Amino acid sequence: MFSILKARHRFIFTLISISLTLPTQASAAQCVSKTCVDVYVENGKIVIEGHKGSGKKSITQVPKKVATPKKVATPKKATAITPRRTPVDPVIKRTTPRKRVIRKPIKRVAPARSLSDKLVKLLPTGAIAIQPHTSALVNVPVIYWSDLPTIFRTKVAIVGEVVDVTMRPAFLWSFGDGRFFATTSAGRPYPDEKIAHAYGRAGTYVVTMLATWGGMWSHNGVARAITGKIRKLSVATVTITNGPTRITK
Repeated sequence: MFSILKARHRFIFTLISISLTLPTQASAAQCVSKTCVDVYVENGKIVIEGHKGSGKKSITQVPKKVATPKKVATPKKATAITPRRTPVDPVIKRTTPRKRVIRKPIKRVAPARSLSDKLVKLLPTGAIAIQPHTSALVNVPVIYWSDLPTIFRTKVAIVGEVVDVTMRPAFLWSFGDGRFFATTSAGRPYPDEKIAHAYGRAGTYVVTMLATWGGMWSHNGVARAITGKIRKLSVATVTITNGPTRITK
């Protein structure tokens, strides 16, 4: 009974191991007949790769002609000649047949039938705009915005296929006084005050805006997420001054 259970467990384990290896083999063979496309992030850039074909050199064997043996000439019958003085025996030459030579076929390496390409796309960069740019006062909101687009779209043709890429940024503002603000809006100048901050003390502050890009790409109607994110940092300074004081009676 124990041996039967052991054999059954071994059979189930074999079926599981075979089922786990099948998807890998199928996915590796898809690029031979179909186009494989991938979009990912590398060194702050969008990389679009396309590949089609196995890329392996095919070897074909070309057989050479086999040398056929030549026909052996049959000697003619010698006729006896009666010489006048001394009789001479006739000499008969015999030719031996040549050996049949079989040559091995020659292997010829055919060029690889594969197509691959790699494209790099750059995202736009934006600066920080401040209002008012000068004479900003304590406890008066300062308005910030960026000229970055809130959506980036591009259509790329690679290895005979069309790939659509769409990316959107998310913004993280640091106003330099320990306060932060996260948003998906790039902001606008006055009277829009979506990104505004009031400082409680006079001084010069370093303002940073971190734009984090993420998105999707589609190919043949199938959409996938882009692997990785792109981060762009913009820096500006703002000077805050105290307002004029008036003494009234």
